[in-house]
Amino acid sequence: MKSWTQFSLLSAILITSTGCELATQVEHKAKLINRYENVALTLSKENRQLKSEIVNLKYEIQTLKSKNQFLQLQLDEHKPTSRIPASVPTFKVKKDLVEFDVYNWKPNDLLAVAEQEFGKNPERAAQFYHALSVYYPSHEKMDDKYLFKAGVSAYESGEHHDWVIQHMSALIEKYPASEFYRGAKLWVAMTHLKLGDEQAFFKTAEEFRKKYRNTPEWNILSGHYEKIVQKYKSL
Repeated sequence: MKSWTQFSLLSAILITSTGCELATQVEHKAKLINRYENVALTLSKENRQLKSEIVNLKYEIQTLKSKNQFLQLQLDEHKPTSRIPASVPTFKVKKDLVEFDVYNWKPNDLLAVAEQEFGKNPERAAQFYHALSVYYPSHEKMDDKYLFKAGVSAYESGEHHDWVIQHMSALIEKYPASEFYRGAKLWVAMTHLKLGDEQAFFKTAEEFRKKYRNTPEWNILSGHYEKIVQKYKSL
């Protein structure tokens, strides 16, 4: 009887011990499964986020492509070859400061540079003013003030006598009531004098002597006028 009791007790201990180990293993496996499920859920969420980001990036890329195509079309429409008439003369200077073929200046940009350089850098100002008349001959901002500044800059540069006469003559013809009218006549006359055309200079100076004696322009012309008069008197 005692042996049976001991056997039963040992069996109970073994069963209990085995049950505890099994329970521990089951609990461990449950924890592993739960952790794997959590990892899987996290990865699934991240995967959805990545897919969403990929879709957004594809949309942005397509949008950028569309914008690029639109800008390219605009550039093609505004190439200088499409807006410069074939009859416009070539912009010829000793040293091209404008480089229109490189920069494809817009009219407002040409004018902005010219205005900035006016009175500071006559050659640069003269070239940018004149470039506007070459590449955009009908531009709305080519008014009497523009023509006057273009002519003055050309005169002060000492290099472009033809530009002086071109711009000032256009002012005289188109804007007879302009505040720059007499000044334009003055600069044309002074250019003729520089070129050695005393007859053309004398004609303008004589007009000022008769019509505009009490003006600053006549004060400038009169000295040269008297020299020419004395020159011919001594012949």
